[in-house]
Amino acid sequence: WGEQGELNLLKTERRKMFNVIQELRGNVRVFARIRPFLPNDGVDEGAVPAVEPRSEFALKIKGGESKEHKFSFDKVFAPSVSQEKVFEEVSEFVQSALDGYNVCLFSYGQTGSGKTHTMQGSGVGQMRGIIPRAIQQVGNYKTNLEKDGWTYNMQVSFLEIYNETIKDLLREGDHGDKPKHEIKVDGNGRRYVTELVMRDMDPNNEEEVEAVMRQAAKHRSVASTDMNAVSSRSHSVFTLHLTASNAKLKQTLRGKLNLVDLAGSERIERSGATGQRQKEAVSINKSLSSLTTVFTAIGNKSGHVPFRDSKLTYLLQPSLSGDGKTLMMVNLSPTSESFGESLCSLRFAQAVNKCELGKPKKSIEDNDVGSSSSSSSSSSSSSNSMASSARGRRNTETRGSARTGVAGGAKGSRSRSSPSKLKSTLEKKSSRLAGR
Repeated sequence: WGEQGELNLLKTERRKMFNVIQELRGNVRVFARIRPFLPNDGVDEGAVPAVEPRSEFALKIKGGESKEHKFSFDKVFAPSVSQEKVFEEVSEFVQSALDGYNVCLFSYGQTGSGKTHTMQGSGVGQMRGIIPRAIQQVGNYKTNLEKDGWTYNMQVSFLEIYNETIKDLLREGDHGDKPKHEIKVDGNGRRYVTELVMRDMDPNNEEEVEAVMRQAAKHRSVASTDMNAVSSRSHSVFTLHLTASNAKLKQTLRGKLNLVDLAGSERIERSGATGQRQKEAVSINKSLSSLTTVFTAIGNKSGHVPFRDSKLTYLLQPSLSGDGKTLMMVNLSPTSESFGESLCSLRFAQAVNKCELGKPKKSIEDNDVGSSSSSSSSSSSSSNSMASSARGRRNTETRGSARTGVAGGAKGSRSRSSPSKLKSTLEKKSSRLAGR
């Protein structure tokens, strides 16, 4: 076995503990990120930001003569925090998708607050965002999977929802002959989008990854407003469909990672939107209102959750309805002019942070490898694939979860093994190995 084998076991235990801790805390987590002042903000060098971090988990916001408001979240990123550090915190959610779960990460906030920078970033260096870094993490994991006898496959799709119409950002050619895209559910209960390009991708091919990002950016609907020179006028949904099969174990693991860059909420009188821009703003605000309604219904444990009120919530229903894990990254502008919008974003994020989705479900199949994955290529814009080096440990994990008392994944639930105790156990093992 040796030290390397023990390190690999420690990594596996760390992932399992992360999933257990997530279930104990509740499945909807919220991070807040404050962007720095930018040149086009037009503020003086010594300007005091309206939003400031108080700690790694808390922030305060104050505008003009209004009173100060304080908020606490699962993580708060100061303006100086790098793209790399942000992804370090997000990477465990990417790992959950690799372990066979439906995972959804929202980037939320007003227009001009830094959502697209957080999700996509720019270039191939330090300024890369969550999407390219997530692909890189999948690539690193792919190598380990193949060493353990797993056959790996990854497909990507990239769409936008513009004025409640789905557009394929990976389509070839111009806007000419565009097929109509609809959200459907196949015979296996998997949600997909018709006529959507599903592109096979080698996550270790940097040029291929960059080409996909460029193509999507080329087709994305953006426009200039008084608040943002390149304001996104649509919601974009980048999805990693991940599959891993093991012929020896006769198992297929499926995971899905949705990375959602929401169009920014905006007040029309401030953005100066008129004509088509105004129509877009109304559509954006309406769909964001539908998202708010869905989270409110979930938070209130309502018998009916109106997922069908918008294309966005209907598409993401599998990740929001108790089968998956959700993380919201609320992005904030530091300007005093944005105080009102920032405060609304924070209040919404606070409400989302209280939502309990229930215990997430891992997608793992015992079958003759490949028997049920053949239909995914054409009709799985929702529930495809990869998984983890769970190396046949499904039953072990299930028993382990039962022993630790994970029942509903609710934030208020009580368990014999608390998150702090689990983390303490892991830290002791890490220290023992580090001391060698």
